[in-house]
Amino acid sequence: MRIGPTWSDSHLVRKEWMPDYTLEYAHGGRVAGVDEVGRGPLAGPVVAAAVMFPGSVPGVLADRLDDSKKLRPAVRQQLYDLLHTTPGILIGVGAASVAEIARYNILRASWLAMQRAVGRLPNLPELVLVDGNAAPDFGCPAQCIVGGDAISLSISAASVVAKVIRDRLMTRLARRWPDYGWERNAGYGTAIHRSGLMARGASPHHRAAFGTVRRILQAAVPPSSPPSAEQPSC
Repeated sequence: MRIGPTWSDSHLVRKEWMPDYTLEYAHGGRVAGVDEVGRGPLAGPVVAAAVMFPGSVPGVLADRLDDSKKLRPAVRQQLYDLLHTTPGILIGVGAASVAEIARYNILRASWLAMQRAVGRLPNLPELVLVDGNAAPDFGCPAQCIVGGDAISLSISAASVVAKVIRDRLMTRLARRWPDYGWERNAGYGTAIHRSGLMARGASPHHRAAFGTVRRILQAAVPPSSPPSAEQPSC
């Protein structure tokens, strides 16, 4: 991890900590960074990305990449475009559906999305760097790094790709299901999203097994009226 400047929109600002390529250089072979987005939302799939640089990271990316949550949407989009147009960068994307989240639980569904992302790389990595403290079987060695999207440039690149793709997906879903504000909250449990659940109930894209969703839906059900003491007239 290095200390230095990075870009935020059009202004150069100072950040104390920035991800770097130290872990990738230390291995020296084909190293992919993997990250997922969407474990916490109340709706939508979980999306993962795998990014493998060709031995080094171009300066225009190295000076700007960071944990996607820290970046403005416009900056994420610029980095996403650069990652897809810079020669030699390999990208794989995978997802796990709401049905798979319900079937396997959110952790295992996240791992499934990661495995799919790595599986869609043109070449199998020699090492996978994973953001977090546990990883699935990729068919190659893996190293878990807590807070890895702020440490490894490969992981931070993967976090940007996964975030942009999932946000786009939720924006598209919001056009058909406009009551939940997904174009702004990406399925997270904001006040607008919760009020939409209370008023409209759940959509097919909600994670009905999540406790928060269940509690909101249960609270939205009006209490049943007590039976009337009056006898019906004949």
